[in-house]
Amino acid sequence: MKAILLMFDSLNLSMLQPYGCEWTKTPNFQRLAEHSVKFTQNFAGSLPCMPARRELHTGRYNFLHRSWGPLEPFDDSMPQILKDTGVYSHLISDHMHYWEDGGATYHSRYNSWEIIRGQEGDKWKASPELIQSTIKVQNKDAQYFMSTKELHQHDQVNRSYLDSKEKMPMAVTFEKGLEFIDKNNIADRWFLQIECFDPHEPFYTQQAYKDLYPHEYKGTESDWPPYHHVTEDDQTQNHYKMEYAALLTMCDDYLGKLLDKMDELNMWEDTMLIVNTDHGYLLGEHGWWSKVVMPCYDEITRTPLFVYDPRLECQGESRDELVQLIDIPATILEFFGIAIPKNMQGKPLRTVIADHKKIRDYALFGIHGAHVNIFDGEHVYMKAPVSEENKPLYEYTLLPLHMRNMFSPKELSNLELQEPFNFTKGCKLMKIPKGGACNDSMFSSLLMENSEDSAAKSIDNNSLVNAANFGDKLFNLRTDPRQEHELRDVEIETKMANLLVLAMKENESPAEQFDRIGLPGDREVIKEDIEILHRISQQNQEPLILRDYKWTHSGINTYRALLKFISEENKAEATDIISQSLKRMSDDKNITSKLIVQQVPLVIPEKYIDMVTYFIELSGRVF
Repeated sequence: MKAILLMFDSLNLSMLQPYGCEWTKTPNFQRLAEHSVKFTQNFAGSLPCMPARRELHTGRYNFLHRSWGPLEPFDDSMPQILKDTGVYSHLISDHMHYWEDGGATYHSRYNSWEIIRGQEGDKWKASPELIQSTIKVQNKDAQYFMSTKELHQHDQVNRSYLDSKEKMPMAVTFEKGLEFIDKNNIADRWFLQIECFDPHEPFYTQQAYKDLYPHEYKGTESDWPPYHHVTEDDQTQNHYKMEYAALLTMCDDYLGKLLDKMDELNMWEDTMLIVNTDHGYLLGEHGWWSKVVMPCYDEITRTPLFVYDPRLECQGESRDELVQLIDIPATILEFFGIAIPKNMQGKPLRTVIADHKKIRDYALFGIHGAHVNIFDGEHVYMKAPVSEENKPLYEYTLLPLHMRNMFSPKELSNLELQEPFNFTKGCKLMKIPKGGACNDSMFSSLLMENSEDSAAKSIDNNSLVNAANFGDKLFNLRTDPRQEHELRDVEIETKMANLLVLAMKENESPAEQFDRIGLPGDREVIKEDIEILHRISQQNQEPLILRDYKWTHSGINTYRALLKFISEENKAEATDIISQSLKRMSDDKNITSKLIVQQVPLVIPEKYIDMVTYFIELSGRVF
């Protein structure tokens, strides 16, 4: 018996032919659906990339205890378990995060692994331009987004070495995967994980794929949407979608090569095939690009999943039962007849495939420090932090590593020792206070930690966006699959809140997470609790200055975000400057986010204007 897991990154379910898309060219995904069982209610768990991979290894939710980071010493790792029980495990990937600080313990859990370089801003090749840029950024007046700038610069350098289809990281990843299959097909009991960074942004691919999606576009070359809300014109928005579609078709093309190999070697007789992704991606839906900075809408969390199990006569069928990423490791272990560790929360998919058997009552998902979300098959409830301070919030870890760097001494200076959770096998943990909302490894490398300027230093306690700004959200996905109409129903919200509390307890959530989102962790949630939360939310919308003016929700959030970039000693003076300016500018006494953004040059040093504007504009978008 053998198993292959093919994992893509940022694969959008709604763009695939077997899920109903009629304009993208994905015939091999359709071919895969005819060979396998397609799941229609598969949900991500912990977002984004490495939190999802921790779930792929451990079969446990990650996001209530920790943000982006490595596997922990107490984690049960599915590939490691395979290795320890006589099933050879091999990883082939071009996903560069495996070889950064925050992913450093994943690839070594396999018997063997191969690195394919060159994706995105992978620090792969050097160039005079990069060296010169590094010299320049030592100046304190450098751009605030040095890490982002460097990422884009490395991406451009990498592309100069990827000048043909065959050199593309995806192509090499599949080439190595097919090579492994050719060499080892006669052997038994192995697990192969082929993992592609694509179709993650940037949407870089060769011209032949772009030519499949002709469209009018007169802007500069661009295939990398921002982690921001949509501000581009219709032509640019369509261009991004077409670039994603071109890269998606390349993914489909190489998926076809794997299916051809399975046909050629008649592997359908004894080989399990799973094709999945870590999360979806927004291509303008809800007025947003990408992921992470907005609520976890359905386009991000409901993801494609295809499973072929050679033991079962199920092909070309669909399953509507609720499943999640955490079910994948249990599914693979069960396939090889290996006992599933007690700490794995995921369940094997075999009974779902064979008998349509329900294995879970809910899907729990989210990002550390953002909304905590629950879906029961009909309603999705997104529970936001109660206050914009988004506290209390802690990281629980024994390996304090962010995406591309270690935790700083400043972050570790106030850590406590946490008694073991049941799943930590007697290990006490570092309990590290987390400043601000969602200020995790995803963006820690954007910070100017050495700057003495208050505007830059304040980023340490800010994130791209504060989940509290959006507030709680409730949708009925059966009647409103696009999540266009928020529900206002206290009874349904109370029911979903109780389900959320149950799910958090089953995950042994830290106690402060209940405080952070305003739900009792020690008793049943009642309607009065929800009504109190609604009143608190309303109070939080009261303006902080100019109380006789009419403030929009987004205007208040933008103003509050702006204040975070101003030192305490300068705050009173800045508040007065802003107040006087708003009085002059707002003749109709209506304070909007746009008006607040216009105050930035009055109270922020010139070199940080673009940075602060970026952050507060994000804070101003509330839907």
